[in-house]
This record gives sequence, C-alpha cells and structure tokens, in this order.
Amino acid sequence: MQTALSAGFILAIVLWGVISPSTMGAVFDTALATITRNFGWFYLWVVLGMVVFVAFLAFSRYGNLKLGDEDDEPEFSLGSWFSMLFAAGMGIGLVFFGVAEPISHYIDAPPGTVSNTPEAAGVAMRYTFFHWGIHPWAVYSAVALAIAFFQYRRGGDALVSTATDALPWKPVRRLSGLFNGLAVVATAFGVAASLGIGALQINNGMNTVFGLEVSTVSQIGIILVATALFLTSAVSGVERGVKLLSNVNMLMAAALALVVFLVGPTVAIIDTLTSTLGSYVTEFVRMSLRATPFRDSTWVGSWTIFYWAWWISWSPFVGLFIARVSRGRTIREFIVGTMLAPTLAAFLWFSIFGGTALNLQIWHQVPIADAVRVDTATALFALFDALPFGMIMSGVATLLVLVFFVTSGDSAVLVLGMMSSKGNPNPSTRSKLMWGGLIAGMAISLLLAGGLKALQTATIVFAVPFSVVIILMLVSLWRAVCEDWAAHEKRERELRRRMRQMVEK
Repeated sequence: MQTALSAGFILAIVLWGVISPSTMGAVFDTALATITRNFGWFYLWVVLGMVVFVAFLAFSRYGNLKLGDEDDEPEFSLGSWFSMLFAAGMGIGLVFFGVAEPISHYIDAPPGTVSNTPEAAGVAMRYTFFHWGIHPWAVYSAVALAIAFFQYRRGGDALVSTATDALPWKPVRRLSGLFNGLAVVATAFGVAASLGIGALQINNGMNTVFGLEVSTVSQIGIILVATALFLTSAVSGVERGVKLLSNVNMLMAAALALVVFLVGPTVAIIDTLTSTLGSYVTEFVRMSLRATPFRDSTWVGSWTIFYWAWWISWSPFVGLFIARVSRGRTIREFIVGTMLAPTLAAFLWFSIFGGTALNLQIWHQVPIADAVRVDTATALFALFDALPFGMIMSGVATLLVLVFFVTSGDSAVLVLGMMSSKGNPNPSTRSKLMWGGLIAGMAISLLLAGGLKALQTATIVFAVPFSVVIILMLVSLWRAVCEDWAAHEKRERELRRRMRQMVEK
C-alpha cells in the first residue's frame, strides 16, 4: 500500500508538470516563499545539530562499536567504498557548481559583502566550502549510520522506519509506513532535481563540443538516454555496475582536476585552498547559524537553505546506499570515512575549479561571470574555453557528468527498489524499471515547469517533512547506541571476571 501511494503521488506530480507546468511552477513558488520565510531557521539548526551529533559519536567511546558482528569484515575495499559513496552523494553537483557557485557568489555576494571585489572572491570561496563541506556529509552520515546500525547490529530491514525502532513512543513507531513513504518521495524529488541539473549541463557540454541545440527537447532526450543507461547498470547490481561506474567516475574526475591544476594558475589554486580553509574554520559557527532577519535579502534562502534541503532530500537515498555498502566498519571509521574524506575532496575540487575561474575573471578579465549571468550550466565550459586543451576538457567533463548521471540514477533506483520491497537488498528488475521511469518522468516534469528554479523549489518543499523523520531517527539511534554500549561493557566485564578466575585456579 505504501509503495502504491508513494508511486501514485509521484506520478500525479509528473502528470501535473506535463499537463500544466505553469500552474505547478506557481504553486511551488508560493510554497517555497512560505517555507523559506518560516522554516529557514529550522533547517539551520537541524543540520548543525547533525554535525555535532556525528562528531560526538565519532570521537566518543561509542565509536568503537561495529556496524555488524565483531568478526564482520568490510565487503568493499576502502577505495571502492569511498568512490561509491562520493559518486552517489554529490557527483553531478560538484561538476555543475564547481565554477558556477564561486562566480555566482562573487557577482552576487552574501549580505554585508560588496560584490565584484577581492573580498567578495574570498567570501565566495568560503561559502562554497561551507555548502559542500562538513554539513552535507554530516546529514548523509547521520542518516546512513542510523540505518546501518539497526540493520547490521539489530538485524532489521534496510528501511528508514527500522531506524526508529528504539523510540519509546508506540504511537510514533506505528507511523513507520508514513516514514518510508516520506523517504521515497524525498528521494524521488532530490534525485530528480540532480538528474535535471545533470541534463542541463550535458546539453551545454554537447553544444560546446558537437553543436547540439540547447533546448528543453534536447534535455528531455538526454534524460531518456541516460535513464536507459542507468537502468542497465542498476539491473546488473552493486557488485558489478555501480561499483565499476563509481571507480571510473573517480578516475575521470581526478584526471580532469589534475589537468586544470597543472595548466591553470597552480600557485593561486594552492593559495586559494590555504586561505579559504582558514576562513572556513574560523567562520564555521557563524555561517552555520546565519540568517538575515534585519535585511530584505533572499540570499540565504536561495543558497544555504536550498542546499540544506537538497542534502536532506537526498539523505534517505544516500543513507540507504551508504549503509548497503558499509557493513563491518566501526562507527568511528564510518563517520570519518563519510565526513572528512569526501569533504577534503570537495575542498580540493572547488579550489581547483572555483579558484581558477575567479583568478581568470579578476586578473585576466575572462568573461566567466557573463556566462554565469546568462546560464549557470555554461560556467564550466566558459572556463575551459580560456585554458589549453579546452575542447578536450569540455568533452571529458560532459562524459563525466553523464557517468555521474548514470551512477546517481542506478544508485537511486537500487535504493527506491529496496524501500519498496521491505528492505530487500536485491530488489527485482521490475521494481527498478518502475522507479527509473518515475524519477526520469519527475525530472522532465520539473524541467517543463521552470527549469533549474523549479528543480530547486521542489527539493526545498518536500524536504521539510523528512527532516522531522531524521530527528526521530537520531533520537532512536542514540538510545540504541547507549543500550548496545552498556551490553558491550557488561560482556567485557564478564570476560575479564572469567579470565581472573582461570588465572586464580
């Protein structure tokens, strides 16, 4: 029943966007304004709370607990594990926003900073680090840890609702079907937004390399072709399709970043990383709780609130997927692996691409900002036009986005199939095909309803109810961790007592 209701709701949204895109766009815009105005503070506190929560678990005694039996070993190597969680977590977004976001903040700076100044460039990089650093990965890590803990230590199903089993309130636990339904809807919208963004950039890349017209028709065609590819990968399973594509992704991304680092302003890139990392650390708390109650500004809502909602909407999908590939790791290893390593990789990526773009814009008057003003999806290719081997890098970047598109899609189809089959880690081919068709339809529907803006709006709107579910999951996880640690200490004491008895005899 829950699967039918969730799928029916998503299908209704798809049809609404196709039949009356202007009406859907207007309704979503109104909902966005209401949520941003009234719940922006809620997103800020919830996400910062998750940062504090997972950091405490990682560096406390509870970090020694293993996700599974004591003799369980990780299923995947550290490299493959990192590649899969990174590609599923934010692959398309990094390529799309790698140049676009720092330049956007430079020409339209946060309140209190004058745009188009050296100070604006520094602030632009700091907020880019902030939006793609510790906070998003804390959201993923918290949700994934809750699911993995109850699945591997308590023998539960791979479902969001399973992570609320330790709650003391029976009326809340009876809402498990609703929790899973909200997770399905949040996942569908979050992934659809990402696939829509990927289609926009693939279209612009193919326009640069092959002259393909930038249009809605082209973007719909790209979504359909990419959907066929990620369904093929999803049907082949995690061990083959998803793992292989994730490894290929990481190699391509690393190669592209290395080339830009070498042919771009190398010293300036290193300086950018150093300076931005310092300001990110010193301004961490202030940025985490920044709102603008005394300014008539939508900047925080358009950027920070959107991102926090995006990460929350992606969290059931990424959380279930990371949990699926993380059995056998300790809580400490899991949190460090899912927070610090991807954060450092994101910092390197934005330093290379964003730092290069800002350097060329400020010191060489390369019109990257003009490209961003016209269409943010063209920002990366405007950068490549100003560098050696630009056409080759544009082709590689387009292929990279396509592979990220496929990786995100096949991971999402796998997770949606798991959620709709009571946590079965190997859902049926029929289920994967159904969900693949629905999220592709959702991406097309949102593009028709207003392009990038509609994709962002839908993400923020549908993340609100799932954020409440996350809070309940973390309360449940805390209770379960305390219970398991007490049981662990009791076993240790009993073992030491028996050893003393054996020595005394």
